[in-house]
Amino acid sequence: MTVSDALRGITHLGVDTSPFIFYVEDNRPYADLCEPIFARVADGRIAAHTSVLTITETLVHPIRNTDAALCDRFRVLLLDTDGLTTWPVDADIAQRAAELRARYRLRTPDAIQIATALQAGCNAFLTNDLGLKRVTELRILVLDELTV
Repeated sequence: MTVSDALRGITHLGVDTSPFIFYVEDNRPYADLCEPIFARVADGRIAAHTSVLTITETLVHPIRNTDAALCDRFRVLLLDTDGLTTWPVDADIAQRAAELRARYRLRTPDAIQIATALQAGCNAFLTNDLGLKRVTELRILVLDELTV
């Protein structure tokens, strides 16, 4: 399925950590798939949502490698991009994440990301984790299943 077809009808998109990493680090071929998605966010066609957990997950390697410029690129994208909301983990998201963990046996970070997307009213979630397709509360878009 093409990215355009996958995004048809999507107005609010939850975004997992990996698409941000692929996009910012220009990791091909995944960056080619992420670019049109983030372009739709930039021009206001899609509202993107992610968890504050994404900050933690994206900054590990740049901090480990003392790459301050890469840290800054992630921070700017996640905290200063119009059309992208980075949500804190509050009690409602934590409760929903626990329910998702119990129902689908998800890892805590995955459950928090999906719970955040649901709290934000997303109708789809972008990831590259095929295992998340077992979640039925919203449409799961897996980069490995998409084409440009």
